[in-house]
Amino acid sequence: MSTMSNNEFDSVGSAGLEKKAGWERELLEKLAFASLREQRARRRWGIFFKLALLAVVCFAFWLGMNYEGSDTQTVGAHTALVKINGAIESEGNGSASVVVPALDNAFAADDSVGVILRINSPGGSPVQAGIINDEITRLRKEYPNKPLYVVVDEMCASGGYYIAAAADKIYVNKASIVGSIGVLMDGFGFTGLMDKVGVERRLLTAGENKGFLDPFSPMSATQKGYAQTMLAEIHQQFIDVVRKGRGARLKETPETFSGLFWSGSKAIDMGLADGYGTVDSVARDVLKQEDIVDYTKSEGLPERVLKKFGVAMGAGVVQSLANEVRPSLR
Repeated sequence: MSTMSNNEFDSVGSAGLEKKAGWERELLEKLAFASLREQRARRRWGIFFKLALLAVVCFAFWLGMNYEGSDTQTVGAHTALVKINGAIESEGNGSASVVVPALDNAFAADDSVGVILRINSPGGSPVQAGIINDEITRLRKEYPNKPLYVVVDEMCASGGYYIAAAADKIYVNKASIVGSIGVLMDGFGFTGLMDKVGVERRLLTAGENKGFLDPFSPMSATQKGYAQTMLAEIHQQFIDVVRKGRGARLKETPETFSGLFWSGSKAIDMGLADGYGTVDSVARDVLKQEDIVDYTKSEGLPERVLKKFGVAMGAGVVQSLANEVRPSLR
């Protein structure tokens, strides 16, 4: 029978110990990696659920900000209210795309006994004001038994009054600002400053008037005359709207269509308004229906955020610099 020497025994024992130690180390490494993978997976799922929760919260917040209420679903006789607050522009709460649907819904509601249009506006786009004025005229013909009354808040000037002229009656506060029946087109000219600092304007056009009203080029007498003619045309359209809307109530003077504005009390004397009143008093005393339902469509969250951070103002500056000069009722 063979025997194992001490050296061989020691060698085998050492190998066994190394094998045993290696097996433990391998097991510990596997456990460590498994734990690490589990932590990573848990972390990924944690991030996923947090993002999902954030998305749900943001969506709920967006719905809340854009929720217009269910007042329009109210059953029963009521006074319909639509509000115009701010400038009359192609975008925002004073645009035709916002105001016209609200007016349509207010007139179409079976239980509305009449419509109050509350205006607080310095004016704005003659196009938007004209669209709203035309729609009021159409709705009054379609719903002859539903009057529309304008109630002026702080101000109903220029484009705001362009809209108000279509109403059955206009009610004001004695200190309201009313009128400003005129048109303007404003901009800036930098030609003198450019000459002083040595800046040359390099404008290439096809068409002799394509650079018309460019703020970095001088304005010729011909171009100025053309602009004045266009403004006079739009002004006459404004005058015709006021005369048609106010009729015999209007007491014209040389200043009526000069672009001046007056207090509410003076506007009544001039026939630009019919009397004093608020939304509540007109609903209660004129329409005889104190329950008021607001049909005004709210501006969405994206527009609010943009305006909050001044993007709307920035866009206005860009438009001015880009030669976007337009007639304005303000």
